[in-house]
Amino acid sequence: MKSTNQVIRFHAAADAAAKIAAWVGHLHVEKQVSPHTLDAYIRDISQFTAFLADHLGSPASLSDLETLKPLDFRAFMAARRKTGIESRTMARQLSAIRTLYRWFDNEGILRNPAVATLRSPKLPHAIPKPLNADAARKTMDLTASSVSGNGEPWIVARDTAVLMLLYGCGLRISEALNLNRNEAPVPPNDDVLRIVGKGSKTRLVPVLPAAGEAVQRYMDLTPGLDPKGPLFIGKQGRRLNARNIQLLMQKLRAALCLPDTATPHALRHSFATHLLGDGADLRSIQELLGHASLSTTQVYTGVDREHLLSQYDKAHPRAG
Repeated sequence: MKSTNQVIRFHAAADAAAKIAAWVGHLHVEKQVSPHTLDAYIRDISQFTAFLADHLGSPASLSDLETLKPLDFRAFMAARRKTGIESRTMARQLSAIRTLYRWFDNEGILRNPAVATLRSPKLPHAIPKPLNADAARKTMDLTASSVSGNGEPWIVARDTAVLMLLYGCGLRISEALNLNRNEAPVPPNDDVLRIVGKGSKTRLVPVLPAAGEAVQRYMDLTPGLDPKGPLFIGKQGRRLNARNIQLLMQKLRAALCLPDTATPHALRHSFATHLLGDGADLRSIQELLGHASLSTTQVYTGVDREHLLSQYDKAHPRAG
């Protein structure tokens, strides 16, 4: 596990550092959080312990962590604010601290009531920024031509297949790139994908014929794929990194004059928004996206409402 080598990053006394490392192991093995989430937790608690070492004058011990006062936590928040972090990052860091202390309490290691006094900053109501249907179509068409891979057919086909899975199936980029060759949506798995998403939640996702055809074309142009290995690979034969797809979207934004919000994840937002706009119900979209809570899916009603109002403003003779 990558994080076991990062214990030295926790600027804490030996007893506290050992328990924090055990908590990281718990997140990785028992909670099975994603690598991205695990890295964020490690980074957040590292910053917290580094602050405490300076704030207290020495690395914090378990006893120190147990006796921190609300003023100490507020001092950490103030220090982080001075670095210019946004409210969303601050809220995430406080969540990491609460999660650590909750584990301490559950394990009988220590309990600090001051943690209950922490209040996360108010966050703006974020509405996803999907591409409209025309922009999504042009994105797929341009990808399938030659915007990626310097014209190498298998790379063009690979990138097209990945983006088709993001937009056509609503996958997260990590879910698409974590697929293995034997899970590819081609015969005998040609009409459905079994996806293990956040929190190890499994869902079945229908595969559009166009998405399956894109994957099949990529596989036809990429012989020698290990049947038990990654489906999408880079030039060195290893599993494709998400950064490759992010760079591809940068090229597409420039070529199509798309906004900065046109990211790989925006294609997933587009999938949900376009389904909603065509009459799909929220429960079905929740299942397709793998959201644990319907409230998470409901943000797309805000997107659809904005689109409806904009169309009204453009079309109604008395609007405005």
